[in-house]
Amino acid sequence: MRSLAARVGLMAFLFLAMACSSHAQSQPQFVARHPIVYGLTLQPSTFDPQIGSSSELGIVLRSVYDTLVYRDPKSLDFVPGLATSWTISPDGLTYTFALRQGVKFHDGTPFNAQAVAANLDRIENPMTASQKAIFLLGTYTGYEIVDDYTIRLKLSAPYSPLLDSLSQVYLGIASPTALSQYSDERYQFHQVGTGPFKFVEYVPGDHLTIQRNLDYAWGPSFYTPSTPDSVDQIEFRFYDADPSARALALENNDVQVVGELLPVDARALTANSDVQLQPTTIPGQPLQFLMNTKRFPTDNLAVRQALLYGTNREAIIDAVFQRFSPVAWGPISSATEFYSGDVVNSYAYDPEKAKALLQTAGYQDTNNDGYVDIGGANLEVNVIAPNWGLIPDVAQLIQDQWRDIGIKVNIDPVPSATILHQHVSDGQYNLVAWYEFGLDPSFLNRYFMSNGDSNWTGYADPTLDGLLTSAVQQTDVNARRSLYNQVQRTIMEQALILPIRDYVNLNGSRASLNGLSYDAYGWFPTLNNLTVKSG
Repeated sequence: MRSLAARVGLMAFLFLAMACSSHAQSQPQFVARHPIVYGLTLQPSTFDPQIGSSSELGIVLRSVYDTLVYRDPKSLDFVPGLATSWTISPDGLTYTFALRQGVKFHDGTPFNAQAVAANLDRIENPMTASQKAIFLLGTYTGYEIVDDYTIRLKLSAPYSPLLDSLSQVYLGIASPTALSQYSDERYQFHQVGTGPFKFVEYVPGDHLTIQRNLDYAWGPSFYTPSTPDSVDQIEFRFYDADPSARALALENNDVQVVGELLPVDARALTANSDVQLQPTTIPGQPLQFLMNTKRFPTDNLAVRQALLYGTNREAIIDAVFQRFSPVAWGPISSATEFYSGDVVNSYAYDPEKAKALLQTAGYQDTNNDGYVDIGGANLEVNVIAPNWGLIPDVAQLIQDQWRDIGIKVNIDPVPSATILHQHVSDGQYNLVAWYEFGLDPSFLNRYFMSNGDSNWTGYADPTLDGLLTSAVQQTDVNARRSLYNQVQRTIMEQALILPIRDYVNLNGSRASLNGLSYDAYGWFPTLNNLTVKSG
């Protein structure tokens, strides 16, 4: 015979189950009228935007989360998001945001100043181990909740890129209820924002699904209202194992949108009337090779300059990128704010000048083996080449080109960013291929400040440090432009990098779709505006 406690427990369970069933039945079931499949080209280590740093996560989550402010994709002006207005104190140390009222997270939690505070607390918490969001906050030191719909952010020093940072998906505002309900490890499977699409499920290695938020009514000015033809469900599938499968999936209509098509495949697709090709320029760093100034022989400026003059970038653009990407000339791409045209055509291909520079550095081919040497040792450089972005193909061409000027190249292939960082930490490299994306060039501080966390060149110069520091503190646009002009010139005068190409993402979509466009940062589609062609 069951105990009284057991019977009471059973009755309570049945009551709860009936209540949950009744609640579920009261909710209208979502029926997708216009679902599509979107092909992703990388599965990030985490899909949590406040923790991870990949661009791939933003392709999905830009539509799940709203940000306090947005950047208009055409004008690049800052426009209201979850904040309707903002003011900046004269000293640049306090940003006051008036927040939008009547907004609810997908789980019904009201959006307010306390929600913003909860997100900032999470990003700041060392246990969160934020990879990008924490960096984007710059000199942020804390907040003050003025009232339910007003919050002030405090800075220790002026930080001009703050509005740009707050407009990025990595600082999207999540439901404080969901954040408190799930651990940092589990939250990526249960994400809750206020955006035009709701997070449905994530099955690692297989798919991630989002569905349109039918209650959404507070988007930025460049979001168009929903229509009966709006795409209402998107299933993201991973196409990272075989890059050539992306074009085939698009041609077969297995996916309706996919990015990072191989250039040769994109060229072939231009003849397919069922497919729309949309090359999209990405602001930030170009594909570049950062040079280690702490290791022989790239500790010699003449050698670094010779490597630049000895690289036929036009040939690389032709062979690898099918002319879809322009040649890069400096540390930021031409689509990035404060890009300087002064660096254009610096170190244009000149193999004879490269050979002359090597001679001035004391290198000659004394044993007629085709490689220049000094003290009986051939001139060799070690290049770390990750296996993404067609970098191995680029490295192979560079190896061939530098052989022609007498330099031996050893290519160190790495399969992941984690292993790349390990090899960089070992210090046994002369060049490492890398890039980072962003519209405001404040990301340069990470790579070229003496104490930058990614100063893989090892270059340390108080003057360059001063320029970079002033550039993020200066509030005057023209003053910032002047400072970044000097920064770009200095980096190239010192031959700290070998820039190859400005990054262009080759996106393809089925001709049956309308409205595919990308935000100001280039990577992230404005899925809210995507519709299917009627008829």
